[in-house]
Amino acid sequence: MSFQKEPPYTHGTVSRSAIVLVNLGTPDAPTRSAVRRYLKEFLSDPRVVEIPRAVWWCILNLIILPFRSGQSAKKYASIWSREGSPLKVHTQRQAEALFGALAERGHDGVTVAMAMRYGSPSLPEVLAKLKADGCERVAILPAYPQYSGTTTGSIYDAVFDHYRAVRNLPELRFVRNYHDHEAYIRALEHSVLAHWEAHGRPDQLLLSFHGVPKRTLLLGDPYHCECLKTARLLAARLKLTPQQYVVTFQSRFGKAEWLQPYTAPTLQQLARDGVKRVDVICPGFTSDCLETLEEIAMEARHDFEAAGGEVFHYIPCLNESPDWIAGLAEIAEQHMIGWPTMMTPAQREAVKKDAELGREAALRLGASA
Repeated sequence: MSFQKEPPYTHGTVSRSAIVLVNLGTPDAPTRSAVRRYLKEFLSDPRVVEIPRAVWWCILNLIILPFRSGQSAKKYASIWSREGSPLKVHTQRQAEALFGALAERGHDGVTVAMAMRYGSPSLPEVLAKLKADGCERVAILPAYPQYSGTTTGSIYDAVFDHYRAVRNLPELRFVRNYHDHEAYIRALEHSVLAHWEAHGRPDQLLLSFHGVPKRTLLLGDPYHCECLKTARLLAARLKLTPQQYVVTFQSRFGKAEWLQPYTAPTLQQLARDGVKRVDVICPGFTSDCLETLEEIAMEARHDFEAAGGEVFHYIPCLNESPDWIAGLAEIAEQHMIGWPTMMTPAQREAVKKDAELGREAALRLGASA
């Protein structure tokens, strides 16, 4: 086995710590070809689809990719912004805001980077750059509050696969979950209360989580239980009775049974039962994306209203809300305990000097161009 070439090392280089905020991923563009590339990478992950590889290869390449890529591209186009994919835009903003929040807490020796499990910037690409930048301590912070082998477990795989070919490894730490973390629940609570203060309270609050096959629960995946705990803790903070909220799961695929109750049929039944207004929040997503902006805010709204419901409110994800950035900083800080994350005056001066030299070099390059 050959190892990657190590970056050049200079004695006296300031060693840094890094936080990598990792989200699921997104196509590079809302086009059929870009969506096809993304879906192929995503759905080829054995963590995501646990079907015998030969059988799944035929289903994926002969049925799903040829027929679903175009349909998904239209959905992505309906939520695409001028800045690009909402998920990527929000995750980048979260990373930038997290860097600022950690610096305000005194952790000015920490680099914060954003990576995608599928698509770009890829996790191996980001980890390689951090190594080249002198980061000797790396903490992986998934954007998924609830652990699942299909999401967080897959991030672990990608990290280990990358470092298998690296000779000089950094110190690694992983944030496994934060589904019941006080800062996360508090941010959700404030998000819901702010919405209710502006728009009044609904007849029913529906908490919709991403769905996974039921067999993952039966085989020991804790995702279902962690979703229910998040919902229970949030409901308690909002002082809701069991009759005032419901937990559902969205995004079914194929004929196998997935976690229930399903979101769309539940909304239809609520409307038929006489519920006039429903508010929907997706606690499992910390950044708005296709599943929240199209599947919930558009499709689920249609399902509810078509069944007789009158008012549907989608409560946005936490995104870059100050409460959530503070929560992220608290979670990151707890997982860096013991690391030298605060630069000494000499280190700050060295970093400042490096930045000045970089600016001078850029100016000289511009003048000669």
